Amino acid sequence: MNDPNGPFHRRGRYHLFYQYNPAAPVHANIHWGHASSADLVRWDHHPVALTPTPGGPDEAGCWSGCVVDDGGVPTAVYSGIDREHTGLSSICLAVAEDDDLIEWKPVPAPVLTGPPPGSGVTMFRDPFVFRFGGRRWALVGAGHADGTPSVLVYDCEDLYAWRFAGVLLDGRHPVAARTAAGRSAPPGSATTGWECPQLWQTPGGDWVLAVALWDGDPCSTAYLTGLLALDRSGTLSFSPRTGGPLDHGRDFYAPSAFQHTEADRALLWGWSWEARPQEDVDRAGWAGVLTAPRVVDVHPDGTLRVTPAPELDLLRAAGPFGTGPLPDAYDLEIAARSPGTVGLLRSAAGAELTLRLDPAAGTVVLDRSEWPRARPGGSGPLVLRTRPGAELAVRVLVDGSLLELFAGDRATATERVYRRPDDVAELVVCQGDIQVRGWELVRPSPV
Repeated sequence: MNDPNGPFHRRGRYHLFYQYNPAAPVHANIHWGHASSADLVRWDHHPVALTPTPGGPDEAGCWSGCVVDDGGVPTAVYSGIDREHTGLSSICLAVAEDDDLIEWKPVPAPVLTGPPPGSGVTMFRDPFVFRFGGRRWALVGAGHADGTPSVLVYDCEDLYAWRFAGVLLDGRHPVAARTAAGRSAPPGSATTGWECPQLWQTPGGDWVLAVALWDGDPCSTAYLTGLLALDRSGTLSFSPRTGGPLDHGRDFYAPSAFQHTEADRALLWGWSWEARPQEDVDRAGWAGVLTAPRVVDVHPDGTLRVTPAPELDLLRAAGPFGTGPLPDAYDLEIAARSPGTVGLLRSAAGAELTLRLDPAAGTVVLDRSEWPRARPGGSGPLVLRTRPGAELAVRVLVDGSLLELFAGDRATATERVYRRPDDVAELVVCQGDIQVRGWELVRPSPV
């Protein structure tokens, strides 16, 4: 599995779709998998929702997109690629044929077969549909021949008739250039682009634009906060005031956001890819996980506020634990009032996976350097920054190889850390005034 797609809420259940290869743990043959939940922790798997159509516009894959309510009809809006796509997708639709969103019927003809002629767009994919100013709009991630990433915008009040409405934002904007640049494109790559654009409004009125940075390969993610406006001519614009990494770790990509209006909050999921060798993936027989759901909001200074969804507390076992052996899946709450170190994992050679906490500096340092990975990415300590203060609050969610780290509510990092047979998982507090409470994560009882 890879990108989360189309989070949707209907009749008391959250529905989450995801790119899925039902045949092998390799990045190909993309369908849409489907799961649903009443509470974000007890999930039911459903049959595959979208399947490539032989000879159709999605014959080489049903790729990223969203699900919207079109006059009471749940409708998937997604990237379809054919055998000759060369980086450009069609925008395809499929409609749900039942209330549980189990059966889907593809619309034979795409609503768009590619970017506007003459636009210089060489990467075009991942539609995201939202409402603003009394109308329905769609974003599409794009990259241009000159290496400029952008987000295109369409008027799609009629979901079956899209009108190009310009560029919402591109990488030349000073704030975007500073906060959403990613790495420079490697020699010989066709373009640099923004994938998986997501847009939502916070309870305070700010708008957040999240993008995945692509430079010939998936790179990282970024967010920008600012104001969305519609002028008298009908032109939609986004004016960012700040931004930064959406996640600071090496293993988070393809964000998917859901603005749950009834609950007055926005939820966010990401894809965490495999960082181990392909032979290990083949031996395991599976690849890819989704992160835990996160609640995303904005601080008064425009920076992102991110916390684990409170429903995740339902996964905690009845009683908390302290220092000592760690289970395969756990949830830690750490409060540091002075500098110190928390150890999580120790190798046979004595190397440690640690968190170094400094409340006065407002820093959390994750040292993961002794746990090798096959996927490219820096191996040195990772520094997360939050507000300096008398106490530093940290949350750690671990599920097997997936580690999600929350420094206060201002910085997150997603990492894959694969335990070796002789590694020892043990919670150790070294120095400092540090309090830790932990819970084993267990499958909750059925409701």
